[in-house]
Amino acid sequence: MSVSFLSRARWPALLMAAAVSAGCASTPSTPTAAAPVRVKVFVAAMFEIGQNTGDRAGEFQHWYERYWKDAKPVTVPGALQPVYCNVDGVCGAVLGMGKVNSSSSMQAILLNPAFDFSQAYYVISGVAGTPPSRGTIGEVNWATWLVDYDLGHRWAPEENKPGEPTFMPRKGYENYRRFQLNPALVGWAMKLSGDTPLKDSDSARTYRLRYPDAAARRAPFVGTGTHMTGDTFFHGPGMSNQAQYIAKLYGADDYVITEMEAAAITLVINRTHGTDRVMSLRGAVNFDQGNPKETTLQHLDPAPGETAGGFAETVENIEKVGSRVVDHIVANWPQWQGGVPKL
Repeated sequence: MSVSFLSRARWPALLMAAAVSAGCASTPSTPTAAAPVRVKVFVAAMFEIGQNTGDRAGEFQHWYERYWKDAKPVTVPGALQPVYCNVDGVCGAVLGMGKVNSSSSMQAILLNPAFDFSQAYYVISGVAGTPPSRGTIGEVNWATWLVDYDLGHRWAPEENKPGEPTFMPRKGYENYRRFQLNPALVGWAMKLSGDTPLKDSDSARTYRLRYPDAAARRAPFVGTGTHMTGDTFFHGPGMSNQAQYIAKLYGADDYVITEMEAAAITLVINRTHGTDRVMSLRGAVNFDQGNPKETTLQHLDPAPGETAGGFAETVENIEKVGSRVVDHIVANWPQWQGGVPKL
């Protein structure tokens, strides 16, 4: 066998090795995953009416139009609606109504690797009801406490001694039936937004006059108090009194807002990041009971033209109040990222 033959025999192998080597050199490196969005503030709404912009506004539209009109939706498996984020780290989504609906969406979003919530603040935002002895249509309220209305035992009033409560807390739920929100954060929220000019409507002004309570007849204002979270959309003075009883039983502030999601969403956030950066912001669009001249059923099913009015103005008020806090946190992020600054 000649030397030249051996050389020729090696050519295919040499050429193949060269090709492999060249191929390795030209193959692009494996792309790295996109860095997660570092969320500074997350705004959670419960529902929207129609589209996110251009039609009648629900809980999300005014937030969307302020922060996310140019943002691309990010689909999150397990969440009801997409998440939107702007370049400043303000994100938001519609989570769904009710405790299970909203909290399952929140958990899916929190656990999604597209987002970094390690330093995030939360604004749980939506409409609500209020007792006429403590609130009015169009007001906007920051929660000091979140209390679960449902976790306990209930029975019919006629099966109890007259005048005694028909609710008893169920043992074992102590750690997730109430949350005191960070007082320093509530203080900041009021400092930044307490003097926000709020919108009102003629229909709401007229409706308030049906109630004799001084609080019910007030013009819209920014306040604080306990938000009662219940899947039961309760009505009537008896149920309202029971909500107040539960708030006091749990050592919370006066019950001033009835809603359906905040305590459940906060429980989910608490299990991953704690509650020190959670805010609950609600605007009152109805009273939790009728006026003294109407029954609870009449209040539940009003005649045409007999509704409270002021819904459009209230959802705008919520964003006007909440955005003051969101914008301040983002604009002063070096002071806020490590925790709530001292007042």
